[in-house]
Amino acid sequence: MNEKIQQNYAMAKELYENLGVDVEAALEKLKNVKISMHCWQGDDVRGFINKDQNLTGGISVTGNYPGVATTPEQLRADLVKAYSLIPGKHKLNLHAIYTDTDEKIDFDEIEPRHYAKWVEWAKEQGLGLDFNPTCFSHPKSADGFTLSHPDKEVRDFWIEHCKRSRKIGEYFGRELGQTCVTNVWIPDGYKDNPVDRLAPRKRLQESLDEVFAEEIDSAYNVDAVESKLFGLGAESFTVGSHEFYMGYALSRNKLICLDAGHFHPTEVVSTKLSAMSLFTDGLLLHVSRPVRWDSDHVVAFDDELQAIARELVVNDMLGTTHIGLDFFDASINRVAAWVIGTRNMLKALLMAMLEPTEHLKEIELKGDYTTRLALMEELKSYPLGAIWDYYCATQNVPVREEWLEEVKTYEQEVLSKRN
Repeated sequence: MNEKIQQNYAMAKELYENLGVDVEAALEKLKNVKISMHCWQGDDVRGFINKDQNLTGGISVTGNYPGVATTPEQLRADLVKAYSLIPGKHKLNLHAIYTDTDEKIDFDEIEPRHYAKWVEWAKEQGLGLDFNPTCFSHPKSADGFTLSHPDKEVRDFWIEHCKRSRKIGEYFGRELGQTCVTNVWIPDGYKDNPVDRLAPRKRLQESLDEVFAEEIDSAYNVDAVESKLFGLGAESFTVGSHEFYMGYALSRNKLICLDAGHFHPTEVVSTKLSAMSLFTDGLLLHVSRPVRWDSDHVVAFDDELQAIARELVVNDMLGTTHIGLDFFDASINRVAAWVIGTRNMLKALLMAMLEPTEHLKEIELKGDYTTRLALMEELKSYPLGAIWDYYCATQNVPVREEWLEEVKTYEQEVLSKRN
């Protein structure tokens, strides 16, 4: 670590400590945070189980930046590079389509052994794994319905897929000693207004009950369900709405997944966190950056990201909230996208940890809103960057934009040589 970083840190530390903030405690706390980085940024959500199937389910990846991963080995190599530029030890979020096997299998035939190479790799890297059934990009989802499909045969196919996904999550948890979060999201819905909104939701409820019928030790696997307001091809009615899944999760003791891009454009996830925390044992977050809709842009250090992080820290929710990322951008270097988004998530959490929370709460309770506003505004220009630089240096990852040179070198030496 160079002397300038240490000097800047010492001066910044003194400023924060004058407000009663324990900077060293904040950095220790940040070390224990695990972000679940999503594998699908690296290959544009193609997966490996059926490469020829077009991406469906209202999901769209735009751009054609060179160097996309086309094999599990390439994807893992790109992930290793990304993790090497991000401070801390984290997790990887896999979708079911990311099998690593020579077998020709369908979605309802996946087994733990088809992901054994991922587990071996995760052990080597010291990472945990999360999982998601893939209820899209398959002929049996072509008409826009899966677990709520009116055809029982189709529903049964997806029920079996989700059941097997939970067993794979359990396998991950047992092998890696870190609880796997298995999250169910489906694209089901109508493009235009339906006559019957109840029947599809009733079918979804029954399908989910069957999926979750087997008890799995929560030390190994916990289940989550993810809502969405609408999607491409399902603009008028989405079966798995927020209200449906909130009711389902609360009544079935499941985690509810709040995706930052799955709500009305004027809604934000940050305002929902404290309310949800009163009624649940935990939450799953998919942090993304919607631009007018669920466009899943790379997470930026914007107001909403900072607000999400602040809610988690101020309300002491980090121990019960699983933080995952969910974006995909093929218009820029994909490794850089991972690094930018994950570093921003961690930086936002650090910013929240450096806030004199208890002092601000006392001021608020006294009704001194002038001082509250003044301090919160002044904190925005406090030297967060100096503390962040020091943290990165102590974690042996590049400081500030130095990481970009490593990505550019990797692009020249590795990514540019891919077909």
